[in-house]
Formats: sequence, structure tokens, C-alpha cells
Amino acid sequence: MDHPNTNNHMQKRYLGSARLEVSALGLGCMGMSEFYAGRDDTESIATIHRALELGVTLLDTADMYGPFTNERLVGRAVRDRREKIVIATKFGNVRSETGAFLGVDGSPEYVRNACDASLERLGIDHIDLYYQHRVDTNVPIEETIGAMADLVRAGKVRHLGMSEAAPATIRRAHAVHPIAALQTEYSLWSRDVEEDILPTCRELGIGFVAYSPLGRGFLTGRFRSFEDLPADDYRRNQPRFQGENFQKNLDVVQHVEQLAKTKGCTASQIALAWLLHRGDDIVPIPGTKRVKYLEENVGALAVALNDDDMARIDAIAPRGIAAGQRYPETSMHTVNR
Repeated sequence: MDHPNTNNHMQKRYLGSARLEVSALGLGCMGMSEFYAGRDDTESIATIHRALELGVTLLDTADMYGPFTNERLVGRAVRDRREKIVIATKFGNVRSETGAFLGVDGSPEYVRNACDASLERLGIDHIDLYYQHRVDTNVPIEETIGAMADLVRAGKVRHLGMSEAAPATIRRAHAVHPIAALQTEYSLWSRDVEEDILPTCRELGIGFVAYSPLGRGFLTGRFRSFEDLPADDYRRNQPRFQGENFQKNLDVVQHVEQLAKTKGCTASQIALAWLLHRGDDIVPIPGTKRVKYLEENVGALAVALNDDDMARIDAIAPRGIAAGQRYPETSMHTVNR
């Protein structure tokens, strides 16, 4: 499928009651700095610039990516084109300079300090969308969101977001200050949000930003065996990429690929188009550090799926189809809190 050459094709979507305007597809920047093998800042910056040319306006980063280096990379890439973009970043997953994970912190003092540090690294005077990356169960959510709301009043932040929060937590947070977006994993192999998280967001008028919409790359079909993952790639520690789970999940991908052939597109484009067709309040943020994959992802906007296609995809990848948890056990306790 051809990819659009100009931003005239880019659809817009709106997050939250304040209607933060973003492109229908965003760009996840995490993998440019960490977790996935291969670092090339030049190619990453070229990918960000190409995204902007194609009309992608939402760039997603976090202080913990790198750690700290991804925000600097994004800041460098957009320095001369700030007015065109929506910068989303996150706080709450605390890491040391050496990369050690030190826990989750939602204390008001930490919120303030993390925001100032992110602004400095990004080289900007305000953050368009500021997420609590993970919920700190030791701090009442009202205190964390209250401190974030202070940042809005101070002009340092425009809109508030949450990530991997449970419905009850979302309700409590939204009562303190409007939440524009919830960012949580959502894809053909992670559909559990459809049960109560997505309905809660819709009831409250909160946009939904879907991370890992391509199943950490698995749904692209580019991995045919565990050995295809580079030795230093963190996906080797992910349950869905291990042992028998790998082959079971690959069987699902192969069915998606068969459907993609009939539509004249790729498996990635089917997976993204399916999410885009799930509602106008959903904004997937596929991550990539390569121009060719970015262009393939943007091409998903041109994939039309009818009711029969959606029903067929539902049959191929019903809720709960994926073999294995989406994170190792040590990380699962930080999600849906």
C-alpha cells in the first residue's frame, strides 16, 4: 500500500474534554534510546522529521527512557519546529543515572521536580501532555493529580494524562482535574482494556492513547523465531516471546498476514487500522526508529476495514488470545492500579 507523501492526508483526533488536537497516529520514541537493540540518533532524528512531514504531530517520550536521553533526543529533533507538535512525556518511574529502577514516585515534590527536569532536557517551556507513567499506590492519587494540576496553573503543562491506571483510580483523578488521555497497552493481542478501562474513559470523555499497538513489534511478522531477537533486546525477557508462547502467538500473526494480503497491505497496517476503527477517541502510538517503518505505519490510515473485516479480525484475535502475560511478573504488579 502506498504511504501518503504530504500531511494533507493526516486525520486529526481529539483527546479529552478540552479537545487536545493530535494526529490520528502518534510516534512512540522510546525504542530510539533503549530497550530495543540498535541505537542510531541520526536515523531516529530523521524518523521524527519524516513523521512531522507526514503530518504526525504527537511525539511520545518519558524521562525514564534512556534513562533521560530520549527526552534530549526528542528536544534536539524538534528545536526548530516546536509549534507544529504535541510533546507528551511522563514521570513516575524513578531511575538512576546508571539505569537502575528505583520504584514509582507520585509525591507532589517529585512531580514538580520531574516536570522541571523534563522541561530542561526537552528544551521547551511547556509540556503539552504530561502523564503519570505508573500509579504510586503509596500516595493518594488526589495528591499526585493535585500537584500536576498546579503545573497546569503555572503554565508548565497544558493537559494531564495517566498510564496503566485502573478504572477507580481514573475516576478519582478525573474528579480532581480533567484527564485528557489514558495511555495503556492496547493491540490485537492485548484487548483486556475493552472490559472496563476503555468504557470508563468513554464515560468520562477521556481519550485513549494505545501504546505497543503492534505488540512490541511481534504483530509486524518480522520475528519468526526467538533467535530473531538480538541478544541485548529486552523482548527476550517478555513472556509472549518465550518458549511455546512464541509459536502460539506467531500462529495468530500468520492469520493476520493472510487477511492483509487480501487487503493489499501489511500485517502492521491491519493491526493499526483495526485500532483506528475501534473509535475516534483512540490514538495508537506505534514506536519506530526507522523511516521505512514509520511510512508503513502511516499507510495504515489508508486501509479501509468494513464490518466483515472487523468481524474476521475479531475471530482471528479475540480477547485473551495471546499466550503469556504482557510483562514479566515483576512488572505486572505496576499496571492497572
